[in-house]
Amino acid sequence: MEDSQSRRYCRKCLTREMAGQEEYFKNLQEYIANIEPELKAPEAVYEERLAVCKDCDLLLEGMCRVCGCYVELRAAMNKNACPRHRWESMVPEDIG
Repeated sequence: MEDSQSRRYCRKCLTREMAGQEEYFKNLQEYIANIEPELKAPEAVYEERLAVCKDCDLLLEGMCRVCGCYVELRAAMNKNACPRHRWESMVPEDIG
């Protein structure tokens, strides 16, 4: 049984940066890779969205505490938006 005191939360980490989450991140990346190209955000938009999430005080262990999503998955889809409206300037041209 794991000692609850030994587990540390990473408040500003994305899933790809968290130790011990490698297998989960691999599955997440496989899912993102299989999103239809017309539904997927361009790589530059994706990375810009993740940078905004990393600066947000409501990011906890790769999850948004406003909506409960894994931000790496939410950021990958063209149609998705930040629940705090922080991605509004990053709408991909083909859907804006």
